[in-house]
Amino acid sequence: MSPIIKRGVVEEGSQTLGNVDQHQKARTNSSQLRALAGRTQLPVLRKLLSLMEGQHYSARAGQGWEFMDMAEYKPGDDVKDIDWAATARTGTPIVKRYEASANVQVVLVVDTGRSMSALAPSGESKEAIALTICQAIAWLASSRGDQVGLVSGCQGRMRHMPARSGNAHIELILRRLEEDIDLRSPSSDLETLLARVQAATHRRSLIVLVTDETHPQPTPRALELLKRLSVHHRMIVMQVADADPTKLPKGTRIVDVDAGPLPGFLLEDSQIASEAAVRAEQSRQVVRQLLDIPGITRVSVSSSAEVVRTLLSALERENRVR
Repeated sequence: MSPIIKRGVVEEGSQTLGNVDQHQKARTNSSQLRALAGRTQLPVLRKLLSLMEGQHYSARAGQGWEFMDMAEYKPGDDVKDIDWAATARTGTPIVKRYEASANVQVVLVVDTGRSMSALAPSGESKEAIALTICQAIAWLASSRGDQVGLVSGCQGRMRHMPARSGNAHIELILRRLEEDIDLRSPSSDLETLLARVQAATHRRSLIVLVTDETHPQPTPRALELLKRLSVHHRMIVMQVADADPTKLPKGTRIVDVDAGPLPGFLLEDSQIASEAAVRAEQSRQVVRQLLDIPGITRVSVSSSAEVVRTLLSALERENRVR
């Protein structure tokens, strides 16, 4: 039986740990960008696009979603924006002003550490699900005419592709991600990744962080970076779930991407397996608490098939909160 990486799969035989056949990866092309429309019902796509409208703001007054300030009524202002309570208090017509909607950039922030090549609950690699997430976000942004950028990386390796428009640019982003996520990659480094995003993203943007359920690690630095980003940008954190090694068939060889092969008795002993499951859930809970920050919407995805539905739920929830 093929050994199972904890959060990933490696074939036996000529391939070794971390040596994944790159030729087996599906190549990205324009048909993949259109495939989302083919897999998703039109009403869902329309709803997604309408919700994406609510994610975009500019620092100027106009018709939009987010309250900016109040000002005296001037000829040409919409009478529907008059705040009658404030008007009664001041004796002068007062209107509420909102930030105007505008097309802005979408930044894909992707963890390319080696654990992202490992196994998800669906049996897919987490890389495949991460690429589906990026494809879906990029397709929606492109449909709105938004620019899409990329900041990705792991320990000692960062990539920054400035936001641009067009399918060719999106295809290049997805190809680079396919190349970078590998079992031979270094470990994840979310702190450096978030710091790079903060330094590189000056315009108000929709930032979509794609990682797994064990990241970002709950450190003071990570918390500070997340809070700073959430103040200046809209953030959605899409976490790809890990496969539960305690639910794999008996006799399966388990290999941790960092620790190497694990002894079989760790999963054969029901008490140890139960304790491991509890510790894993506690670790995920700590990460969820870290991400419980106003301005950040967090969702977990277990398969590629869930991506569109989960993204729809995330955008709906963020709009309800606002």
